[in-house]
Amino acid sequence: MNLHKIIFTSAFSIVLIVGCKDKGSKATNEIQSSDNKKEIVVAVKPQTASFTIDGMICPDGCAKTIEKKLSEMKGVQNAKVDFEKKQATINFDLDKLKSEDLVNAVEETGDGKTYKVSNLKTVSKS
Repeated sequence: MNLHKIIFTSAFSIVLIVGCKDKGSKATNEIQSSDNKKEIVVAVKPQTASFTIDGMICPDGCAKTIEKKLSEMKGVQNAKVDFEKKQATINFDLDKLKSEDLVNAVEETGDGKTYKVSNLKTVSKS
């Protein structure tokens, strides 16, 4: 029994050590290539946008749908929508997108009338 605990503890430690490596601070975006392999694209002009989204009524439907739509946009490195705070934070490449493109994508989600964006703030990451 002790041998099983030692093996499990060792394996778990290895997974933690390997899984917690620093991935670096460069903004990247994983995209699917034609052969279904993910390739990493480095943002030329990394930018962060944050804004308030009004009209969300649920975390799993509204917030996740908006987050998914933003994440799938070409040039977006990552997107996070916090339902409780009504806040979206998106890291993107200003060379490929403008912050207005992100706002339009959110406001066009669903029926095009439900979600309204306000308090847009952008910060350059370069």
